[in-house]
Amino acid sequence: MVGVPLARRTKKRSRATRIDTVLGYAALGWPCVPGASPLRRGSRACSCDRVGCPDPGAHPVSPAWHIQATTDPTQLTRWWQRDPEANVILPTGRVFDVFDVPLPTGLSALTRIDNAGADSGPVAANGDRVLFYVATRGNPEDEDEWWSCQLDCDPATIEDTPGLRWHCRDSYVLAPPSTLPTGQPVSWLRPPDGRPLPDPLRVLEWLAD
Repeated sequence: MVGVPLARRTKKRSRATRIDTVLGYAALGWPCVPGASPLRRGSRACSCDRVGCPDPGAHPVSPAWHIQATTDPTQLTRWWQRDPEANVILPTGRVFDVFDVPLPTGLSALTRIDNAGADSGPVAANGDRVLFYVATRGNPEDEDEWWSCQLDCDPATIEDTPGLRWHCRDSYVLAPPSTLPTGQPVSWLRPPDGRPLPDPLRVLEWLAD
């Protein structure tokens, strides 16, 4: 009987760090910015300076996040070397928009998309929500070319849209492998693979069904 070489049997797969993941997003052309992290000990729930933070660990560290978000590997590495536990924030309305739906709705839609052999695009689980990444409507310089939608959601209005939320320009989402206040990670159900993102109206049809 030929034995398995010891090196092959004992070799373990190295665990990706948040820097690795962030640099992977940057390689896709997805700008990133550091987010606050939830605190599970002590009197505060969030690493930010706000007393009674309403959204622990689910918002950018800096109020200038929309300006600071970048794909520059050097800057991203510097940020996450400074704070390896920082959550990952991805601005929307630049490369992609995100449909943010309750967990049962998202899982049901994903099952039907898979059964139909259609492309769901990247899909993430975020606690009791499911996030579908779709092609963005863009951010035109001419405001007259911008069409609004009652589903548009930014951080200030998120509580007003408990059902379907459409994160586009001036909004952001918490991305894998960020940690929620419960200690549960944000995770990919369908990770990005570099293919073109799906048409938002097509995905919206699946969600509406």
